[in-house]
Amino acid sequence: MRLVNVNVARASERLINGRPVLTAIGKQPVDGPVAAQAMGLDGDEQADLSVHGGIGKAVYAYPSEHYPFWQTVRAQAQAAGWDEPLPPGSIGENLTLAGMLENQAWIGDVLRFPDCELAVSEPRFPCFKFNAAMGFNQAVKMMAASAWCGFYLSVRSPGTLRAGQAFELVPGPREVGIPELFRARMKKA
Repeated sequence: MRLVNVNVARASERLINGRPVLTAIGKQPVDGPVAAQAMGLDGDEQADLSVHGGIGKAVYAYPSEHYPFWQTVRAQAQAAGWDEPLPPGSIGENLTLAGMLENQAWIGDVLRFPDCELAVSEPRFPCFKFNAAMGFNQAVKMMAASAWCGFYLSVRSPGTLRAGQAFELVPGPREVGIPELFRARMKKA
């Protein structure tokens, strides 16, 4: 398992559905080490702390393996060209991971990096800002159908993260899985 990219963004206004909305979904890759602290990554912000950020949702991770799917559906929706790559951080994630999918993540599992430990806390639940980031209005529904939601992490042991680092998965109690929790909550929405 490997950390492909570390991505951050400051909150800024963006026109969504004809109105200005504060968002930090458009994360950008960072070169070099980034400090991970209890409330998140240095240089990163969340616009709406009622649904993103805080101790339990300090860092958002997303599998790189899903990027080809999103690139294809964006092209099908004519939101991008067929050969237009989807840049890292486009899903709004802080960490783009390789080798760890949602069905391998359970609440309480720990991702152990060389200088930092992050604990899986909950799935990401998409909002209208995800539709805007993907460029078409069915993106949230597609994430809901696939359960390719990624997951939030709390910072268990502060330290630094750097693109290219390997990490290991330390199993927690394995009682609640990310896809199951995501699907249960999305059915209620």
